Amino acid sequence: MDILVPIIVAVVCAAVFGILGFILGGRHRKKTAEGLLGSAEEEATRIVNQAVTEAETKKKEAILEAKEEIHKSRTETEKELRERRNEVQRQERRMIQKEESLDKKVDALEKKENQLAEKIKQAEHQLTEAESIKRSQLEMLEKISGYTKEQAKVYLLEQLEETLTREKAMKIMEFTEKTRDESEKLAREIISTAIQRCAADQVSEMTVSVVPLPNDEMKGRIIGREGRNIRTLETVTGVDLIIDDTPEAITLSCFDPVRREVARLTLEKLISDGRIHPALIEKMHEKAKREVDQTIRQAGERAVVDAGVNGVHHELVKLLGRLKYRTSYGQNVLNHSLEVSYICGLMAAELGVDVKLAKRAGLLHDIGKALDHEQEGSHIELGVEVAKKYKENETVVNAIHAHHGDVEPKSIIAVLVQAADAISAARPGARRENLQNYIKRLEKLEALTEGFKGVEKAFAIQAGREVRVIVKPDQVSDEKMVLIAREIAEKIEQELEYPGQIKINMIRETRAVDYAK
Repeated sequence: MDILVPIIVAVVCAAVFGILGFILGGRHRKKTAEGLLGSAEEEATRIVNQAVTEAETKKKEAILEAKEEIHKSRTETEKELRERRNEVQRQERRMIQKEESLDKKVDALEKKENQLAEKIKQAEHQLTEAESIKRSQLEMLEKISGYTKEQAKVYLLEQLEETLTREKAMKIMEFTEKTRDESEKLAREIISTAIQRCAADQVSEMTVSVVPLPNDEMKGRIIGREGRNIRTLETVTGVDLIIDDTPEAITLSCFDPVRREVARLTLEKLISDGRIHPALIEKMHEKAKREVDQTIRQAGERAVVDAGVNGVHHELVKLLGRLKYRTSYGQNVLNHSLEVSYICGLMAAELGVDVKLAKRAGLLHDIGKALDHEQEGSHIELGVEVAKKYKENETVVNAIHAHHGDVEPKSIIAVLVQAADAISAARPGARRENLQNYIKRLEKLEALTEGFKGVEKAFAIQAGREVRVIVKPDQVSDEKMVLIAREIAEKIEQELEYPGQIKINMIRETRAVDYAK
């Protein structure tokens, strides 16, 4: 019990001291908080006052800037209004001047119209008088001449037509005689070159190839972004690509058949691969070029073997292979050369001439056509040049030179080549025509010629290269024959399609027949 009392007293004392400590600590914290609160209020008041001051300053600055901008805009607007007002005033002055000028012109025009009306009246009066005088003079002339107006007109026209016909015929004959000697050789060279190189009705067939496409979407891929693929193709191959509305097809156009064939193979390889870009185009072009070169070499070697000709220079063999891609009026030149070689060999065997040399000359007679797209000159000149370059036999060189009659043949073999070439080229069906079309063309040629006045009969000969026209001697004079020949030639050129040229041979005969009884 004695121990419990001090413990209780101690506990009570501890509680009292704790309460007193808590009360004293709370008062201290309150004073500290009140001090911090007062400082915060002062800082907030200072910040608010500073913000208000800055806002007032910015407000004044913004108002000043707005006033300046308004003043500037007002000045510019007033300036623009003044300029427009001045422009409108200028336009008004110009309009007033134009109206005044127009009024003056209208007055002048009315005066001119009045003067013109007076002159028209005078002219009509004079015309009436002239018509009256003309009628009286015509009546007087009819009485003097004994011809009516229509009869006199017909007579004068007949006289004029005869005079003009005679003069035209004389001029044409004079000009023909004058130019024949100096132009015959040149004309033959030009015509032969033109015929074998670029006949007008065969240009599109000889200079284009068509490449089929799997679909029309491939056209866009071939053209490429901004046309880079098609530009690369045309630059690398040297061929024009024609992409039009033709479904699933592209046309290649080029005068060089070998280059066109390389371009065709290049395009087919690109289409098959599916990837089309400039680098691959160049790669495929080189590959196609190697393939075409190999095909050319093989075709030349096969032609030499088929013709039974030995010892031909390898460069000439390559040129023979190039003829595989060359056509003349639709006739393949390599096949034509082989045919000429066979015909030459057959005729040489019949005549007892060197068969191998005849075949060799026939095979090489058109070798120049492998070069005429690349070099200047006719295929004859180019063929002679290349044959001499590779040391061909002189007989073969002369046969090449003479097979179109440019020089005189120096051997029987040259004559045989000339004949075999004409046979191979002129036979029905050899050149782009079947027999039925060939016969129709000759019949049309004869019918067209017989349609002219004064023509009695016309005959197409030499496979349609010449038409012989027999005229009626009592209706057609010698001078008029020249004019009819010219008219027939012009009409043939306009209405017929034919290879080469057609000679019009006019014949006029006067016969006297009597009988002894």
